[in-house]
Amino acid sequence: MPDLLIELFSEEIPARMQSRAAADLQKLVTDGLVEAGLTYAHAAAFSTPRRLTLALEGMLAASPRTVEERKGPKADAPEKAIEGFLRGAGVSRDALEERETPKGTILFARIEKPGRPAAEIVAEVLERTIRTFPWPKSMRWGNGTLKWVRPLHSIICLISDESGAEVVPLDIDGIRAGDSTRGHRFMAPDSFAVTGFEDYEAKLARACVTLDPQARADTIWHDATNLAFAAGMEVVEDAGLLAEVAGLVEWPVVLMGPIAPDFLDLPPEVLQTSMREHQKFFSVKNPKTGRIEKFITVANRTTADEGATILAGNEKVLSARLSDAKFFWENDLRVATSEKGMETWVDALRDVTFHNKLGTQAELIDRMAALAREIAPMVGADPDRAEQAARVAKADLSSEMVYEFPELQGLMGRYYAEAAGLPADVAAAAQEHYAPLGPSDQVPTAPVSIAVALAEKIDKLTGFWAIDEKPTGSKDPFALRRAALGVIRILVENDIGLALADLFRASGKMHAWEEGNEYGAALTDLLAFLHDRLKVYLRDQSIRHDIIDACIAMEGSDDLTLLVKRARALNETLKTDDGENLIQGFKRANNILTQAEEADGVEYSFGADRKFTETEEERALFDALDAAEARIGIAMETQDFATAMAAMAELRGPIDAFFEAVQVNSDNGTIRRNRLNLLSRIRTTCTSVADLTRLEG
Repeated sequence: MPDLLIELFSEEIPARMQSRAAADLQKLVTDGLVEAGLTYAHAAAFSTPRRLTLALEGMLAASPRTVEERKGPKADAPEKAIEGFLRGAGVSRDALEERETPKGTILFARIEKPGRPAAEIVAEVLERTIRTFPWPKSMRWGNGTLKWVRPLHSIICLISDESGAEVVPLDIDGIRAGDSTRGHRFMAPDSFAVTGFEDYEAKLARACVTLDPQARADTIWHDATNLAFAAGMEVVEDAGLLAEVAGLVEWPVVLMGPIAPDFLDLPPEVLQTSMREHQKFFSVKNPKTGRIEKFITVANRTTADEGATILAGNEKVLSARLSDAKFFWENDLRVATSEKGMETWVDALRDVTFHNKLGTQAELIDRMAALAREIAPMVGADPDRAEQAARVAKADLSSEMVYEFPELQGLMGRYYAEAAGLPADVAAAAQEHYAPLGPSDQVPTAPVSIAVALAEKIDKLTGFWAIDEKPTGSKDPFALRRAALGVIRILVENDIGLALADLFRASGKMHAWEEGNEYGAALTDLLAFLHDRLKVYLRDQSIRHDIIDACIAMEGSDDLTLLVKRARALNETLKTDDGENLIQGFKRANNILTQAEEADGVEYSFGADRKFTETEEERALFDALDAAEARIGIAMETQDFATAMAAMAELRGPIDAFFEAVQVNSDNGTIRRNRLNLLSRIRTTCTSVADLTRLEG
């Protein structure tokens, strides 16, 4: 079976687009081939700064011949109907077959489609792929109509098998497919012909091009860590930068250089951010001091002086960049340690809009400070410290360093607060109040940081609910889902129990939530939003949504930590045979009871009396319910949900035995009422732990 090689050779493709483009090329081409009947055994896509490559193995030499039978109108149908069927089927009148069916004589068409050679199909699919390629941005050049991310220079489209290689006839705006490509722009610029993928990959390697981006990344990391290790240093891991740099070079050459002594006292995060953002350099730190003392750059070629000239140029540019960073740092320190200190920056935020309907950043800070003070006793923090931390937490937004590097917000606030002599927990809250920024980010654990982080996120949620700017579908421009998940994780992972409804009310008043129906509806909707986020959070822990619903229905569901404990206990109970079977017994009892209440027009909620029992199974169920109610009551008072669930699960045996031995709807009215009231005790006892009626299955 033949193989297919495609290469689209152009000017430099932006590194951030390469991985997605290689995946798009593979999908568009393979989907198109399969749709046309041309299957294959294996496909692989690659990218370098100047090329996208796709290699297919085991492709069919031609699409298979197909035969389709199509049912038409009746033989005596109007002529126009028959002509329409003929046009649709693409056959002549004498090719139709008449068949007798229960509905009369029907016309059938047998449509045969011959197979097509692979080259013909590949040409069609590749041209369509190139002309409709989904680049985020593309351009035109010259006089043609073709658009590509950068000017496209050549196309390889080669089908090869044991007998040799064949160039697929293809011409796109004057660019004719061939069998030739070029190597490294400077080290091997001449063109060369290839006969298939193995030949192509090997000749590219000899022409100083590493085709596989993962191989380039591996080379960079291997050489970088070896250079650093030889100097007693460590490379700071940065997966995003590694992937980007691997997309900037075709032949990676790793070089390490020093950072000038004038800049070594800058915070390591400042050095790392400046070098990564501006120069695409890796940071190299001294493991003994934690200071970043060297940098690693990746050149795209070897040189006669082993990179000395390249390093010298990079050091010069880096010094200029770091001089700016040092200037910002020193200016900011002068402000932070001045008589007025960080209040200078807070005052400046009175002219900075947080949101046009929610006021300025300074107004946000005032709300955060009031709310953090209220939250502090609930999380074990000192109210004065929590308010102080909230008032300086966003001050660094006015600093020169954060203006230049916004991603350092919070972190720089911590440095400046420490320089200003503020308490350590106040300084830490400046950095930690933004956390968690994602599902894998750590949550704050220090009480003051927790208070400020919750205040910031609760204010955001209630504020945007107040102006009706809620997430819709996939759109969440203000990251409210992230804020909600942050509240959940901070509370649950720190085992903090508090009533969110009270905090939402307190925060809502600052946003002019009005008391009354509208206020209540907003609060209910916001809690429902938190519960939806909680389902996502617990789904990753394999807890079903209906289990969470069964717990949300219980009183106190605005205490998310309590809610999660209840859901986890119920989830574990349902994994046991007793727990699973209890649910079936409970549902049977509840169904019988509900039907009887509807039929009789009364509620059987009390009055079960042992003296009206007739069987040992009834009396055993009375005993089991007495014991379970006592254990569950004590366990629920101490929020020991595991014990409460275990006590509930122990009812499984007595309930099963009861239903096996007893007919609830007895002919004796007194006995029937007593048994229905006994079922009511089952319902009451079980739903005191969770609303089991909401469980599925």
